[in-house]
Amino acid sequence: MNILVTGANGFIGKNLIADLNYSTDYKVFKVTRDTTDAELEGYCEKADFVYHLAGVNRPSDESEFMKGNYEFTKKFLKKLKEKKSKAPILISSSTQAEKYNPYGESKRAGEELVFKYKEETGNNVFVYRLPNVFGKWSKPNYNSVVATFCHNIANGLPITVNDESVNLKLVYIDDVVKEFKSTLTHDKNIPNRFCEVNPVHEVKLGKIVELIYSFKKSREKRTIPDMNDSFTKKLYSTYLSYLPENQFNYDLKMNLDERGSFTEFIKTVDRGQVSVNVSKPGVTKGNHWHHSKNEKFLVVSGEGVIRFRKIGSNELIEYYVSEENFEVVDIPTGYTHNIENLGEKDMVTVMWANEIFDPENADTYFEEV
Repeated sequence: MNILVTGANGFIGKNLIADLNYSTDYKVFKVTRDTTDAELEGYCEKADFVYHLAGVNRPSDESEFMKGNYEFTKKFLKKLKEKKSKAPILISSSTQAEKYNPYGESKRAGEELVFKYKEETGNNVFVYRLPNVFGKWSKPNYNSVVATFCHNIANGLPITVNDESVNLKLVYIDDVVKEFKSTLTHDKNIPNRFCEVNPVHEVKLGKIVELIYSFKKSREKRTIPDMNDSFTKKLYSTYLSYLPENQFNYDLKMNLDERGSFTEFIKTVDRGQVSVNVSKPGVTKGNHWHHSKNEKFLVVSGEGVIRFRKIGSNELIEYYVSEENFEVVDIPTGYTHNIENLGEKDMVTVMWANEIFDPENADTYFEEV
């Protein structure tokens, strides 16, 4: 299928094309500001489906709104008609089209051109009035407050918040792309005049700022945000895409002694924490038990033995573990346990605990296995 995409260098265009390019079913014709009229005519003749994403958001002069959002659409549709194209067309409009400002009026005028085009040609059209769209590759200080805040906070720059109580309606770029691709079957049901992207997230501006600052601090605290909340999950992915390229990494605190080291890797509010334990040859660690805390051990390098003894019993239980066979060993409550390095090199164990370590309530009681 030949797919024509206008606004190919824009935020939505880049994400859509990146997705389409991973399928051999599609050949994408990219239309940008540098595309010549001759090239555009050739694309219009060959296209099986059209994504009209080009538009003007932040011009230096308000007159450019109509030029970019209406006049180009008029010119583009004329070329499609001249080539007798039967390609369905999807246009990305804006919820601002409901408002009577220069930008909204230009987007509404572009919509009407597309609806008229449908009447004249019988071709299927999909008109999406999008709210704020956020996600990777959105240009900061342009048309997305989320992009601006993510970029500035990630780069240690100040932000300006005029009213934290403002309620924003947002859609995530991956949801937009998924919805846009669903129209390629041509049989999508359109209950109303306009199509929609779901889900729409309604979030206060102050909450967005709070979350983004918490993402920045999470690298220092070794925490992970609540991924059960879909908006937080999407916003966190967006924030990471704005990290400076020389700051993808961050240090962890290694607790070192003569036995090896213990390093906390990830902490979560509701899923406990993950740590990395390094034991020197011949070293035994542990010899304690828990009332409620439970753990999972995974030896990823070296070899050793994990020993258990149920409190009040003399029976010894042993599990031999090594890098040759990745297996998880559960550490049940009520069993004193230890782990000994039986090899000639450092033994590395990934350890998960069901709760973040709290020195005020450690739930750890020392007793030899």
